[in-house]
Amino acid sequence: MAISLAEACRPATFSPSVFGAEILKLEADLVTNYSASVPEAFRYTAPAVELQNATFCNVTISYTHPGQDDNIVVEAWLPVDNWNGRFQAVGGGGWVAGRFFLSYNAMNGALADGFATITTNAGIGDAQDSSPWALISPGNVNLYNLQNLASVSLEDEAVFGKTLIKNFYGRDPEYSYWNGCSQGGRQGLMLAQRYPTIYDGIAAGAPATQWTELVPYIQWPQQIMNELDYYPYGCELDAITAAAVSACDGLDGVTDGIIARTDECVATFDPFSVVGTSVKCPQLNGTEVQISREAAVVVNATWQGMLFSHGRQTFHGIAPGADLTGNSPRSFGQPGIAATNCTAGGCVGSASTLGSQWLQLFIAKNPNLDVTSLERHEFDNLVRLGGQQYRSIVSTADPDLTEFRDAGGKIITFHGLADNIIPPKATENYYNAVAEILPNIQDFYRYFEAPGLGHCFGGSSGQPNQLFSQLRAWVENGTAPERSNIKVNLPENKTQDRILCPYPEQAEFDTQCGDAGSEKCWSCVAR
Repeated sequence: MAISLAEACRPATFSPSVFGAEILKLEADLVTNYSASVPEAFRYTAPAVELQNATFCNVTISYTHPGQDDNIVVEAWLPVDNWNGRFQAVGGGGWVAGRFFLSYNAMNGALADGFATITTNAGIGDAQDSSPWALISPGNVNLYNLQNLASVSLEDEAVFGKTLIKNFYGRDPEYSYWNGCSQGGRQGLMLAQRYPTIYDGIAAGAPATQWTELVPYIQWPQQIMNELDYYPYGCELDAITAAAVSACDGLDGVTDGIIARTDECVATFDPFSVVGTSVKCPQLNGTEVQISREAAVVVNATWQGMLFSHGRQTFHGIAPGADLTGNSPRSFGQPGIAATNCTAGGCVGSASTLGSQWLQLFIAKNPNLDVTSLERHEFDNLVRLGGQQYRSIVSTADPDLTEFRDAGGKIITFHGLADNIIPPKATENYYNAVAEILPNIQDFYRYFEAPGLGHCFGGSSGQPNQLFSQLRAWVENGTAPERSNIKVNLPENKTQDRILCPYPEQAEFDTQCGDAGSEKCWSCVAR
């Protein structure tokens, strides 16, 4: 007599194996009456959803790669009642590979939609910084840990996940998907580049591509402030951003508080034009201060991108309109890369652990390195060394996606033009690099820019919450996404309906139509 899926949720049901891995422990626990509210912000490409009274089998595997002294945990949720026949793996964020709050929110959403879903901690845990795992000993990076984060754990979890599904349901998943943003977006590109046959569809938002250049760039505004020995009040930087929005808002034909034509804005708005303007400063309880020339230097450097001493750009800059300080109420608490900590006596820098720890732990291999006192040539040298040592391990800039295309894979990336951590120009340039190799790129890869959207979520834009369902339609019935509906947030809690267009097209408002709040008045046109 056949047993039920609920009864099958026991360790004896499962016999997973991964070449080169040794399973240390496998647990299988039936979870019942599980409910969760999942906001769209943490789903990236899908709408908010209520998960109610779910029953699923939680299979957690601890394993090691013999000889590497690592201990990796993968966690799979296998729905008992409403499996849709599909598999969705979810990504991490920052220094975290998975198994933290963002991953679990994404898994809640996947479960609500009927997917079997999985996450991995890559053997590095859920700490929001890398200090617990970066070094084996002073001067020695734990390269196995970095390798696991970069790529190895991604292949492992896919193999484990598909095997668990076959063991539990008696059949393979019909389709397999990846969904992630930021670190999760980098992971998605790594999968397409290095493991091109594992997933049928990949949603990779705001991907942290070109990691060895991106992460020093996150430290770049702080480096500029350190060189100036001047740390602006947040109100100065916010005022320059507001001035850019005011000057560039209407470049797309609509005044809505959003910069949609960011390249034009960089070319036409001069941050030095507002130096000397008086602004009220919340950091000084409303006292007025004048925007300093140093503040304009910091903003200009952040927008123009990271430069070596001789002037060559080594990474792109975030675009005007992005929240440099993290002070915006729509920042969801995400810190700005040009943030400072201020008191009545002045301000000091506020470095992100992504940028500072990359320089300290992985390149200098010295947690005591004082990143606040680096001269430019020292900073330059660390950037060069980082690329030399780690580009092949962790970066995801390989544009040759021939094998992914030939395997039938489909990939959608999106990037908020108000992303305040990862420059959208990096994603655009990667897409263009793929197109140079594969001119028919739109047959399998589409990229959508979202004006006003912050880093993965937040800002003045809603989420591109139709993209995942569009990815499924593309994978499963060949319907490629020609546009995607989205909402933008206006003052007084008002919203408007807009569209996103697959790059290189961009959304254009039909002034004859007259209603900027109707997606029917927008069309996709060549830029």
